[in-house]
Formats: sequence, C-alpha cells, structure tokens
Amino acid sequence: MAAPLHEVGDMRRVLHIMRLPMGGLFRHVRDLVMGQQEAGIAAGIVCAEPPDDGISAKRLADIERFCGLGLHVLPMSRLPGLGDIANIREVGALARRLKPSILHGHGAKGGLLARLVPAPQDTIRVYTPHGGSLHYDGASLEGFIYLGAERLMRSRTDGLIFESAFSRDAYLAKVGQPKGESAVIHNGVSEPEFDPVQPYPIAADFLFIGELRMLKGVSTLIEAASAMTRPVHIRIAGAGPDRAHFEELARNAGAHVRVEFLGAMPAREAFRLARTVVMPSWNESFPYVVLEAAAAGMPLIATRVGGIPEIFGPDADRLLPPADATALAAAMTSALSDPNAMAADAARLRIRIRKHFTAAQMVERIDEFYSRLAGRGRMGAEIKRIAGVGSSKPELTGAGR
Repeated sequence: MAAPLHEVGDMRRVLHIMRLPMGGLFRHVRDLVMGQQEAGIAAGIVCAEPPDDGISAKRLADIERFCGLGLHVLPMSRLPGLGDIANIREVGALARRLKPSILHGHGAKGGLLARLVPAPQDTIRVYTPHGGSLHYDGASLEGFIYLGAERLMRSRTDGLIFESAFSRDAYLAKVGQPKGESAVIHNGVSEPEFDPVQPYPIAADFLFIGELRMLKGVSTLIEAASAMTRPVHIRIAGAGPDRAHFEELARNAGAHVRVEFLGAMPAREAFRLARTVVMPSWNESFPYVVLEAAAAGMPLIATRVGGIPEIFGPDADRLLPPADATALAAAMTSALSDPNAMAADAARLRIRIRKHFTAAQMVERIDEFYSRLAGRGRMGAEIKRIAGVGSSKPELTGAGR
C-alpha cells in the first residue's frame, strides 16, 4: 500500500480547479478538501462565481475556512473561448505562487485548466471528469470538440480518477486508453448523513431533487403521474434552465396530479417533505442525491443509467429503464400500495451505502492514488538523474512516463 499523502514530505499541497460551485461536482470537491484538511494536506480551490440561488454562495463561503491554499474565484465561461486564455494565465500565476504539488482538475473546464496551465515540471496533474465531456456524443459538433480536446490532453494527464466504472468505460470508448495511471474511486457521504430522516406528517407522496434540466427526466415523472389512476402529490426541489417548461407540463397534467416547485434547497431538508424519492434521470454519472437519499433511509425509485447500478449492487434489477413513463407509473403505484416493501428495500440499500460509499473511504483512496503518482514521479526523476538526462523533456516528468 502506498504511504498516506500526509506522510510524504514533498506532497502536502493540492489545488483543486473546477468551474461552477454547485451540484455533485462541488459536493465532491468540498468533501475532498475537508478530508484533506483533516489529514494534514493543504488544499485550495479555484472556481467561478457561484450561481445566485441563495445556497451555493453560502456553501462556497463555508468551505473557505478549510482551504489552506485559499479559495480563488475567477470569471469562467461554460463554453470554450478567449476567456480560457485569461484563466490559464491567472491559474498559472496562482500555481507559481502557491507551488502546489498536485493540480487536480474537476469537470471539463477544471480538467482543461489543470492540464494546460504553466507549472513546474514536477507538478502532478490529475483529472476527474465527473461526466462532463463524456456526456457528449462523438458524432455531434460539441462532442467532436470536447472529446477531441480530451484525446489531445491525455499526454498531459498524470492521473485519471473516475467516480464510477461507468465513467471509466465511457472514457475508454470515447477518448481512448489513458496515458497515465487511472483508478475508479466512488463518491461517498459523510457520517452525519446516515442519520435517518423522518418525513413530516404533511409529506408529499414523492420528491424529485436535482437540477431542472431535461436529462434529469422530470418530464417523464410528470407524464408518469398523469398516467396513474389515483391521486398523487409530487414536490420538485431544485433550480435550472427548464423549470418553466416543467411548470407548463405540470399545469397540463391530470386533475388528480398535484405538483409543487420548491426551488433549490438542501437535500436533507427536502427529504422531510416527501415519503419516497424519485430519480427519473435519462442520463447520469454518479449522482450524489442517490447516495444521500439512501444514507438517510429514504425509499428510492431510480433509473438504470450511469453509475446508479453500481450504487444499488445486488438490487440493481429493480432499477427502471429511462424515459419510460409507463414503467415509472407502475413503480410509483407500487410504492404507494406497499410502503413496507419500499422501507425494507431502503434499509437494505442504506447498509450497502455505509459499507461501500463513505466520504472517509473516498478521501483515503484518493490520498493513496496521489501517493502512487508521487512515487512514480520520484522514480522517474531518479532514473533520469542516474542516466544523466536533462530536464528539457517534460514528457518524462509528472507520473514518470
């Protein structure tokens, strides 16, 4: 086993780079920074301005006290453009000043910056896609651009961390074999999140929580509710670009369907407002909300997409096909008819989450991965020293390729 990172004298500084501080990607970085701080590792975050939703800014402010290398907010656009040149220059200046041993990019934009910014030759560059570019179809124009960039940057990637086997397989199929070391390290939840959540007496039948985008399957949820033959009450928590469209669908749903839009709110607060969580996604990577709901003991209906089957393990056969309103309506009807069976399924899944998907395990495994890369880097440097090779060949540094 590799030595823990905090025991490696020359590996105590990690700079995490990402774009938008919201959603599962930010949740992952937040947990990682907090765990690294506890392990004696100085970590910092570079990100864009948080969205104006009242929650993201507070979460970003809360994590700043854990950032030994500081919190650095820069203007960043979602799409590639001239602004990336300014970002590369600014993050490069930060890297020269802070001297991180590792630049860890998260998502498409964070991965771009972590691998392109100028930094000392022995800086290790790690990339976690979090879906990002891997969601694109290579036949589309956007897919051609994003996946082409991923192929070009393989030679500048010392280590790849995939949050699911699904993401790893998508990378292999769409980008190719990594040139550096890679590992699948699942996301995890913290110990307080295993405290059971008790729904309020006025709880709705079902809750959706997540970004309000088409690929999250909210339209399928509303269609399924309309197809049911009994009254159904749904609460939808979250914000996103397709909210108005979903509100229109809800207004045109059957008279027996009641849908409330709650806006963005913390997951555990939202869980108290319903008896069953529904994740009707058409596309996912490795969603935190599934882990959070399962850890809280919430009954859960979900689709078989992305890394969700890895979370459910032996119970993955009860996952639903995506975009299938008929199957979802049947599952929702069954949940209302047999709440005891749903509770038993939830209890079994909660045990599995505690065993395999904790934040402490995630931080420890990423720590070990960093240390393996550091060991390879030291070995490569020693080989160069013995062979009398100069430092003018950057392809021999980093992970010691």
